[in-house]
Amino acid sequence: MASASSPSGKHPLYRGIRRRSGKWVSEIREPRKTTRIWLGTYPTPEMAATAYDVAALALKGAEAFVNFPASVASYPLPASISSADIRKAAAAAALLKKAESNGIEIDLGSGHPHPAKKEEMTSTEEYMDEDVFLNLPNLLVDMAEGLLVSPPRLSSTPSDDSPENSDGESLWGY
Repeated sequence: MASASSPSGKHPLYRGIRRRSGKWVSEIREPRKTTRIWLGTYPTPEMAATAYDVAALALKGAEAFVNFPASVASYPLPASISSADIRKAAAAAALLKKAESNGIEIDLGSGHPHPAKKEEMTSTEEYMDEDVFLNLPNLLVDMAEGLLVSPPRLSSTPSDDSPENSDGESLWGY
């Protein structure tokens, strides 16, 4: 499998992923909308491509183009077509893909390694999506919304040395 990426960051083999800061990110455009669903940041292109596959199947159904057609039956299904549920199912599928490549069985009910294989998984193999944990997918949107909010009005009583309390002529009076 090719692991090099093109200059634009897109993977030459997998659909819906790109390389960013040494990691692989996955996102998908919602059908008939301009918005995208952020699926996460993953250490391998295969994990990111699997996350894309789950989202594509949830949003586009059986006619979706997927990266791993042979694995479609093993993918977890999202509870609904909400972006949060699709994101959860995509992350679970990516975890399954990682476990599959490491030879570890995952219990779909709990999301934990199979007890017989648990000792094989070390703490260095654990993966946490920092973007979701730190709420970075919405960082730019939140910053833009912050610019639209007007600052709070300060309603304080004038102090003794303020111009409102002076008996003299105002400096700004014309």
